Amino acid sequence: MDSRLIKFARWSRRYIRLSFLLMVGILTYIMFFGDNSIIDYYRYQQEADRLRAQIIECNDSITYYENLNRLLRTDPETMERIVREQYHMQRQNEDIYIVE
Repeated sequence: MDSRLIKFARWSRRYIRLSFLLMVGILTYIMFFGDNSIIDYYRYQQEADRLRAQIIECNDSITYYENLNRLLRTDPETMERIVREQYHMQRQNEDIYIVE
């Protein structure tokens, strides 16, 4: 046999035991294949980040519509502007041209 192979065999018998291999195997299973694996952790973290961004976006929309609702209740000019812009309504003697 090669002397390097003999040295490795001696080293492995001295430092690598069955309990060490079993511990490494269990840790590997838990970290990569178990219910709480690292892969699942990152997947859940990405999903949580996506949902946080969606919550922020929805809160911004809610704020916008609450302000618009308040303006519509209190300011008749705002109501007229919104109605004219979004619903294409017009006054009696007025022509509207819609350009898209």
